[in-house]
Amino acid sequence: MVELKTDAEIDAMYEAGQVVGRALTAVREAADVGVSLLELDEVAHEVLRAAGATSPFLGYRPSFAPTPFPAVICASVNDAIVHGIPDGYRLRDGDLVSIDFGAQLGGWAGDSAISFIVGEPRPADIRLIETAELALAAGIAAAVVGNRIGDIAHAIGKVCRTAGYGIPEGFGGHGIGRRMHEDPPVPNEGRPGRGMPLRHGLVLAIEPMLIGGGKDGYHEAPDGWTLRTNDGSRAAHAEHTVAITESGPRVLTARQEAHTSRA
Repeated sequence: MVELKTDAEIDAMYEAGQVVGRALTAVREAADVGVSLLELDEVAHEVLRAAGATSPFLGYRPSFAPTPFPAVICASVNDAIVHGIPDGYRLRDGDLVSIDFGAQLGGWAGDSAISFIVGEPRPADIRLIETAELALAAGIAAAVVGNRIGDIAHAIGKVCRTAGYGIPEGFGGHGIGRRMHEDPPVPNEGRPGRGMPLRHGLVLAIEPMLIGGGKDGYHEAPDGWTLRTNDGSRAAHAEHTVAITESGPRVLTARQEAHTSRA
């Protein structure tokens, strides 16, 4: 069931989204060579505590998962696409890191993701991350009243495919509100003019995922959560929670930071 939000509810979701934005900014600033993924998880956890918010990730167990998720961030490094579990791995020079994070505040959820490079970047990684951000921007630009879900999917897919990147089938964005995952699903590739019409009050998490090697293949790691590229190539992930309004898309998880591809 798709639930449209009132303007007051969208404002409340903005507050949750700003907690998400602050946490991702803090994690990005803390990420450096030698810092562990568990330490980054604690940075994000502290932002939640300071805001009086809770994590929709911690303890989350969808039908495919063998165990509840044990952290407040998903930390996916290099060939990990999404859903990486933070552990004692210490970041190395040149690592490509994707951090996905959510917050629940006042009964409302926010969800966002960033990708960045630790230390000295590879030109190919910079291009991959920049393309993920461009695909996200294209999806957001298509999130207007009168368009359809397929228009968002097409806009994202066109950017990814034109740049020569793969797209993991079956994973994409989603509706969001009182729960982190709500209807409708938002694919990262599709036909324009198809799918549910976009109306004022619909809130979506739009999240392109790109595979650098150009093929779509991926597999599930032994932990039952992490998705990795089949060819070992690197991946990038970008996401914002976006409200569709009569005055245009409103990004609820916008971060107060300059865009850069480096940590």
